[in-house]
Amino acid sequence: MTTIITTATPMLMTTNDRGQDGIASEAEESAALFRLMTWLSPSFPVGSFSYSSGIEWAIEAGDITDRQTLQDWLAAMLLEGAGFCDGLFLCHAWRAAEAGEGLVLGEIAELAAAFTPSRERHLETTAQGRAFVEIARSAWNCDTLDLLASHVTGPITYPVAVGVLAAGHRIALSSTLHAFLHAATSNWISAGVRLIPLGQTDSQHVLAALE
Repeated sequence: MTTIITTATPMLMTTNDRGQDGIASEAEESAALFRLMTWLSPSFPVGSFSYSSGIEWAIEAGDITDRQTLQDWLAAMLLEGAGFCDGLFLCHAWRAAEAGEGLVLGEIAELAAAFTPSRERHLETTAQGRAFVEIARSAWNCDTLDLLASHVTGPITYPVAVGVLAAGHRIALSSTLHAFLHAATSNWISAGVRLIPLGQTDSQHVLAALE
């Protein structure tokens, strides 16, 4: 069995689809940005608005009560919680897919699904992953999605799905990772704004503080 090594600071790679000077063309960069904005938009139909990644429970328990406690909670999620783990699995899935390593990708997908600590969290990430893959195969199909389908029979988590699709479209890992974490953080903040509740200005203060 392949051992997957994780580090606190993932190496940020770029695709090798570059010109002779090592710089992607403006058209390539624009296309990559457009696709990331589309895939990770709140309007992309994966149902992200239906989930809060445990924030609803934290508010009910009194752990999150205002802007500062929401900010502290989300910072912990990014540094050592769901955001950190999702980022690592996205990176490893991107690298395995980009290298065409189907067996490794299958092990990463299995580990990512097993890493969800609760039934609710498992449902959240696998439901979004399934929806993301279904839409991607219909509109943006690529070889890496075929690789994923041929080596993964169990549930697919959301970050693994995003990493595999981005690799298939030769979108830089660094751009993919930052876009994914920004979208996740924005969704968490939106949940906090609705449930605490907070004002829109407070939400932007939290987002700015988490940059």
